[in-house]
Amino acid sequence: MSHSSKQMETDEVLRVELKTLKLEHRELDEKIKQVEESSGHDLLTIRRLKKQKLRLKDEITALEDKLTPDIIA
Repeated sequence: MSHSSKQMETDEVLRVELKTLKLEHRELDEKIKQVEESSGHDLLTIRRLKKQKLRLKDEITALEDKLTPDIIA
């Protein structure tokens, strides 16, 4: 297997992982909205979900950086 084939496989795995993380991020966003709209306003749960959402966003950004080649200006 050539280097470029391995790289393409690696990139495809990263794209699948990226898609999964983005889905989880959207689902967390919906969950946060549901908790915020509920009558109880569980601030601890909201804070925990928002931190989890931020961690996912950081992972998404890191994967996008791996998939986007550096452009030297």
